[in-house]
Amino acid sequence: MANPALIVGGVLSAIASVLHLAVIVGGPSWYRFFGAGEGMARAAERGSWVPTVVTIGIASVLAVWSAYAFSGAGLIPRLPLLRTALVLITAVYLLRGLVLVPAFVLNPDGVTPFVLWSSLIVLAYGVAYAIGTWTAWPALSGRP
Repeated sequence: MANPALIVGGVLSAIASVLHLAVIVGGPSWYRFFGAGEGMARAAERGSWVPTVVTIGIASVLAVWSAYAFSGAGLIPRLPLLRTALVLITAVYLLRGLVLVPAFVLNPDGVTPFVLWSSLIVLAYGVAYAIGTWTAWPALSGRP
């Protein structure tokens, strides 16, 4: 039976991957809106290739992470180092989401809306991967 939490995690990672590609098409205003920073937006305005390459790199990583979630959910064939990858992906998402805690501690006047929302969203991704990996753990061993 497929693992619903890993399917959700995979879909979320896939959406994030496609959204990153849309930012490239959307241009500098999209870089600003989605929190890439003024430097990236200005570089895109100048026609620099750096924002495009960086954003394609991020989109590619997210697509691979999506594939690992779908593999762990049993929707696609088993990928190499499945358990290890899912644990690391979960850790990255959870740690990135938990950036919110030191942000509140270091900035008692509040955090920016981007830090708040992006952290909460990524934390939800991490929770989906964590629950999915935990529940699928025995099946992820690769042993018959």
